[in-house]
Amino acid sequence: MLKRLLKQKVEMRALAIIAFTAMSFLVQGQILNITPAFPSQNDTITVIYDATEGNGALTGYTPVYAHAGLITNASTTPTDWKHVQGNWGTADPNVLMTSLGNNLHKLEYHIPTYYGFGSNVTVQKLAFVFRNANGTVVGRAADGSDIYYDIYPANAGLIAQFMKPESTLLISPTDSLETVVAASRFCDLKVYDNGTLVFQDSSKQETFYLSDTVPGMHTVILEATDSSTTVYDTIQYAVEPPLQVATLPGGMEMGLNELNDTTVFFKLYAPGKSRVYVLTSVNDYLPEPENAMTRTPGGAWWFKELTVPAGQPFTYQYLIDGQLLVADPFSTLILDPWNDGYISSSTYPNLPAYPAGKTTGNVSLYETAKTPYQWKNTNFQAPPQEELVIYELLIRDFVTTRNYQTVIDTLDYIARLGVNAIELMPNSEFEGNSSWGYNPSFHMAVDKYYGTPDKFKEFVDSCHSRGIAVITDQVFNHAYGQNPIAQMWWDGVNNRPAANNPYMNQNCPHPPNCWGNDFDHFVQPTRNYMDRINTYWIEEFKIDGIRFDFTKGFTNNSNADNYSSSRIAALKRMADTLWNIDQDFYVILEHWGPNNEEKELSDYGMMLWGNAAHQYYEAAMGYTNNSDFKWGIYKERGWNDKHLITYTESHDEERAAYKVKTYGNSSGNYDTKTLATLADRKILTHAFLYTIPGPKMMYMFEELAYDISINNPCRICEKPILWSYYENQHRQKVYFYTAALIDMRRKYGVFNTNNFTYALNGGAKRINLSVTDTNATVVGNFRVNSGDVYPNFQHTGTWYDYFTGDSIVVTNATAPLTYQPGEWHVYTDVKLNKAAFIGDEELELAPSNVAVYPNPTSGRVELLVDVAEGTEVHYELYDITGRSVYRGAFSAALYGIEELDLHHLPSGAYVLKIQVGSNVYNERLLIE
Repeated sequence: MLKRLLKQKVEMRALAIIAFTAMSFLVQGQILNITPAFPSQNDTITVIYDATEGNGALTGYTPVYAHAGLITNASTTPTDWKHVQGNWGTADPNVLMTSLGNNLHKLEYHIPTYYGFGSNVTVQKLAFVFRNANGTVVGRAADGSDIYYDIYPANAGLIAQFMKPESTLLISPTDSLETVVAASRFCDLKVYDNGTLVFQDSSKQETFYLSDTVPGMHTVILEATDSSTTVYDTIQYAVEPPLQVATLPGGMEMGLNELNDTTVFFKLYAPGKSRVYVLTSVNDYLPEPENAMTRTPGGAWWFKELTVPAGQPFTYQYLIDGQLLVADPFSTLILDPWNDGYISSSTYPNLPAYPAGKTTGNVSLYETAKTPYQWKNTNFQAPPQEELVIYELLIRDFVTTRNYQTVIDTLDYIARLGVNAIELMPNSEFEGNSSWGYNPSFHMAVDKYYGTPDKFKEFVDSCHSRGIAVITDQVFNHAYGQNPIAQMWWDGVNNRPAANNPYMNQNCPHPPNCWGNDFDHFVQPTRNYMDRINTYWIEEFKIDGIRFDFTKGFTNNSNADNYSSSRIAALKRMADTLWNIDQDFYVILEHWGPNNEEKELSDYGMMLWGNAAHQYYEAAMGYTNNSDFKWGIYKERGWNDKHLITYTESHDEERAAYKVKTYGNSSGNYDTKTLATLADRKILTHAFLYTIPGPKMMYMFEELAYDISINNPCRICEKPILWSYYENQHRQKVYFYTAALIDMRRKYGVFNTNNFTYALNGGAKRINLSVTDTNATVVGNFRVNSGDVYPNFQHTGTWYDYFTGDSIVVTNATAPLTYQPGEWHVYTDVKLNKAAFIGDEELELAPSNVAVYPNPTSGRVELLVDVAEGTEVHYELYDITGRSVYRGAFSAALYGIEELDLHHLPSGAYVLKIQVGSNVYNERLLIE
């Protein structure tokens, strides 16, 4: 049975920057005309490039230079060029083309001589782009991709193909279709249109025209016969039906609407377009008349109702003006022909196959009658804004499987840290697989690289089970080239959104902060787009907040640093739509605007990132001149509410431990660059982060003093996933203390007070906090030598050290204390329960040397004894009768941390005996 073949004489490789459809449905000319038409790899060929075809960027340019290469048996992908000719950006005579006039340019060469390959190379395709001399203007295929031409085996026998058209075409009833057939040698050529012979001749190449006035699909078959062989080729074309115009039915969302198990309704905003079809896997991606969409009288909206099989995944695209194929801008899932093959089946089981040979480019994926996810937590109450402790996480660099399931399996680790929110870096569909995610393509679709939509729901559900809110990251400042909105109105000559794009600016209005294609946030289509997508993520995935990337870019002013009332209004409007869905929804802005603007946004209820990383770096390294933390405090900025999310690290900042390890200060035997001291310096800075009232954030593995540079090997490159750090006693100590500080601020309201003062400049820093029944004073020496600190206690009398349980009597509240380098304390005037993991005050070991966490415990305990590596540590657990119930030993050099599984023991009080050399210590432990 003859099957529909999409011509591949000129194939097109999609780029990440401009990835339009490779398939064309318009009557069009050829970009390349190569003689002979079916070259083998040892032929001498003539290449004629038509600069008006493809993206047309080089129309009118002379001279034109080729950039040429090969796809060979050594290519690792279908787009892996080999034997590249041409020095980009130079007037290289080796690739200079001869102008033939009329925008035609010629290059002639002997293939093996020109490319310089040996007999062991098998050439599969020629690969081209074309350029002006300096490479600033580039001729590509219409979709911005590279241009390929097949190479054929020598002595392949008779070959015959349709050279034109190159793919399925749409024509109107009044048009004719130019058709070119060619054969590798003289033969009898016959062409049948829907079974009727329409052309016959004995020739090697012929041109003729097809036409019909009846709407519908046409299958055209080429039959070529010589003395011994008959070969066939097939194309299809469609004659368009009359345009249907009708009023848009109400109540339909943009994108696909599931009406019932077998009926879906498509709604597309496409002003200025003449014809739109819905092409689906159900009808083999053919532009059949019944798939033509109806246009509204105003010309802006297109809609169509179709029948689909119940419970079976299907794919679809829009065919616009017979030329452009795009996936739905409101896709909830897509299939990506370039990247899906690299997604593990364990991450995304039963991922439907891409419809190769039927279409090109991204396709939307949908399934009706899908079994809904069964939520375990339907009434989760997210923590108050001011109490948030957020863990920012990039799944790619957090777990080696890079999927939701492994993150779910790791949630206990995060929960033990005490954080109450996880902020995922973008997990909506972005270009490629391995990415930070700030190169969005489909804002509404879940990126499959991390797992299925249901698995993401399970992740959210699992977080909620642990009292952890989930915040996602959306990038509405811009979209990259695979985004259908960019593609639908695109200026291919200038490689930017077209002037008539109803969503986007032609040029980014706020350089130098420009990425991708810039959205215009003052037009209604963009606002509708954002609202539809935000609503979907809230209602479908039950997320608790969104962090909006670079909202300072929500302006059309050239100086985005200036106060902008229009930008404020745009953000307030967006926030209101979110709060209409969930009044407690977190609206978090990465804004970096002027303080008076950020204050107004804070007053309205939004939270904003507050970067104090540089000041915390300096303090951690032991350089105190530029280490004032005050800008990380909402009161210092004159804000009324605790809406400043302060952090010492984020995905955008250098890792603090790397800064200390590489540039840390020292004095005598005190060297911040040694791991033990580095860990202490991280703890010191955390003591002055988590005791400041207001929401806080950490970047993943900051709690283990992760010290691989953000720029190793490049800023957005994959980073080593070093879970082995958790076994190091010094890094484990950072984890324990961070957990204890977070636990302390969670338990005691004094650390969320509005009544606090601070002195955070210089080497001696302090924070004084007060509520009705409790005062707290945090004091630390950030120098690399001993010196005076000034606690400025709120009153004289007895004060208690939270982390040791010791007490001091203060007779002069303003008198200085002398601290060792890096020494710090948290004092309260009410005796609080000592930090859960710290060793008993009876131990003769410094309080930072013993850690048992959590205490009380539900059955699992982690034991850290900070001693020299190689030291043998023995431990034994006794119940209240003195009976030994558990024992063990470990070497600090091998583990650094020991996990005790006590689930088999009954609830009650125990004593944990720890022996380090000749020293024996006791720690009380409660199993709940």
